Amino acid sequence: MALLVLAGVAAANAPTAVDSSFSIPGTEAQKAFDLLDQRFPGMNADGATARVVFKAGAGGTVRDAGTKEKIEKTVAELKSSSPQVDSASDPFTEKTVSEDGTIAYTSVDYKVSPPELKDADRDALQETVARARASGLTVELGGDALQADPEAGGTEFIGIAMAAVVLVVTFGSLVAAGLPLLTALIGVGIGVCSVTALAKALDLGTDSSTLAMMIGLAVGIDYALFIVSRYRSELADGWEREEAMGRAVGAAGSAVVFAGLTVVIALAGLAVVNLPMLTKMGGSAAGTVAIAVLIALTMIPALLGYVGKRVYGRRARRENAQPGGATAGSTKPNAGTRWAGFVLRHPVAVLLAAVLGLGATAIPVASLELGLPDGASQPAGSTQRKAYDLLSEGFGPGFNGPLIAVVDVSHAADPKASVDGVAERVRSTAGVAKVSPAMFNDAGDTALLTVVSQYKPSSVDTEEVVQAIRAKGKGIKADTGAELMISGATAMNIDFSQKLNDALVPYLALVVGLAFLLLVIVFRSILVPLKAALGFLLSVLAALGAVVAVFQWGWLAAVFGVEQPGPIMSMMPIFMVGLVFGLAMDYEVFLVTRMREAYVGGEAPAQAIVTGFRHGARVVTAAAVIMISVFSGFIGSSEQMVKMIGFGLGISVFFDAFLVRMTIVPAVLALLGDKAWWLPGWLGRLLPNVDVEGAGLPSPLRAGEGLGEPETADLIGVGGSPAEGAGGRHSRR
Repeated sequence: MALLVLAGVAAANAPTAVDSSFSIPGTEAQKAFDLLDQRFPGMNADGATARVVFKAGAGGTVRDAGTKEKIEKTVAELKSSSPQVDSASDPFTEKTVSEDGTIAYTSVDYKVSPPELKDADRDALQETVARARASGLTVELGGDALQADPEAGGTEFIGIAMAAVVLVVTFGSLVAAGLPLLTALIGVGIGVCSVTALAKALDLGTDSSTLAMMIGLAVGIDYALFIVSRYRSELADGWEREEAMGRAVGAAGSAVVFAGLTVVIALAGLAVVNLPMLTKMGGSAAGTVAIAVLIALTMIPALLGYVGKRVYGRRARRENAQPGGATAGSTKPNAGTRWAGFVLRHPVAVLLAAVLGLGATAIPVASLELGLPDGASQPAGSTQRKAYDLLSEGFGPGFNGPLIAVVDVSHAADPKASVDGVAERVRSTAGVAKVSPAMFNDAGDTALLTVVSQYKPSSVDTEEVVQAIRAKGKGIKADTGAELMISGATAMNIDFSQKLNDALVPYLALVVGLAFLLLVIVFRSILVPLKAALGFLLSVLAALGAVVAVFQWGWLAAVFGVEQPGPIMSMMPIFMVGLVFGLAMDYEVFLVTRMREAYVGGEAPAQAIVTGFRHGARVVTAAAVIMISVFSGFIGSSEQMVKMIGFGLGISVFFDAFLVRMTIVPAVLALLGDKAWWLPGWLGRLLPNVDVEGAGLPSPLRAGEGLGEPETADLIGVGGSPAEGAGGRHSRR
């Protein structure tokens, strides 16, 4: 609580931060952008821009006297609408009128970047446009100046409310349900306040705190849920409260540490992509996850010390005055036991059904198209989408995403002739619709050309045009000494997507490799971690297939509110790999450590699987439903990008938790038997024994109050004693 207060005070007194600066180190587009900042210092290359588009009435043109007068009046009002306005172009002097004279536009340039614009600046812009419409003009508004911070929209509260319902159903106690919620909110509060306090100094921005809140809330609830659930289980085994809490942290707490480490590895590993924005987002979220782990290991035990017997509901306390009575000792098989028994009786059929189902869902990945959202992805009825369509109609589809050709002629013998030659070569490139006259800087060593493609900005054709121009640039430098670089928003998007694609395989290898080593230490097995990694790849491919089907192909688009199917956001594959891998390993650790605990304790492999499900299935199910609820709340967002992330993460957790961890995992373990837990002797001697399953803790029988458990062989229809199945190990029974 003291840390929360300190972080809150620091956040309240920290300087106001804006969105993190966007850069793509090592790319041509970024190099050109940096050169523009250096050679054109007064250009405000990163300043916000609004495009106000005018359309003449039926049968008329924008040059008609009445229409022209209204447009010029609107332009004058735009210039004085805000002190942040740098300039507003006149369509008639700047010749930004379509050839048929029906469409014109003015560019409003601001002195500051889009995140630095205040709501008052945007309101003034929209009020000016509203007055123009009231005068009888058809006016639409586009550009990045309209980009405001997304509103929460209550989605976090929807996730929290759903989590509360699931926890109450799981525990049957308001007190036990409230503890994970309370501690998760405290952990998220510390994490988000810390990010806010450091945002200005570390250039973290608002995206970092949003991701930290989303992930911190999900894992914070889950980790606390596992500790509380294990504590109740230890009480049911007859331990006193202090010993029960120690055993819970000694077993489930150890699992929380290693599960948290997998999430931290996945998030911190985003640094290998070498995109500052992703590195900062991943680091902020990883820090919040670390706080969630510490909260679960310290604050949960402290709060349970106050709660006492109220960790059980009133009904349970009435039926059993002391934990470990009739309620705790019930031998009736639960749903997890029955499901595990079904899988063990039909492992091949279950495995094939799950793998084929996920494989079929993954088929759309073969047609995956990556890109970044532009005006075409805006809702059909929005003014941004209408402005985009009008500009495409009047000036061609490529006009909405012009390319900026930066020509460095500082080493050229004849700068002007070199630039003219560059312009001619670019103009002759297939797919180029227009090249503007060159604009030189004051020093005369750098020229700027605006290149318009014949195709829409997010298309594959425009990407090919960019690559073709860049290929010509190599020959231009060799011939004239002039260096041609292509930048602009469209080129930045192309380079951004390419950088993410190039980094996906190294990132996947790093994250999966490190997590594999970690799971080998945890489970002291080779095949269990291998199965965990392969299962994750299957679930993430299936989830990406579902994303493609809904957001690119348009299947069930109306159900999920997808107004305009199109390319999948470039960050989705690597984003899903990182986040889903870390979260999926949580369920693997919590479910399989229970199985290994039973196996090490003397149970046969089949019996150990059922024991793991009897103790862990209900809790893992609750944790998955909570996480799915948190992510799915974002599907209702009006922003296509947020909607896609919410859907992708939600469906990923669903596939991984229920089809991989709860179905494929027990089927594979059943087929492997004792081989699942095999570890070469030499490797076993090298690895540290972390005892995550709590084998070194005293058994219930030594406490003198153990209740025993029903023989699982009778429930699942398999034979073999624990001692025989364990290869001679002694059973706790």
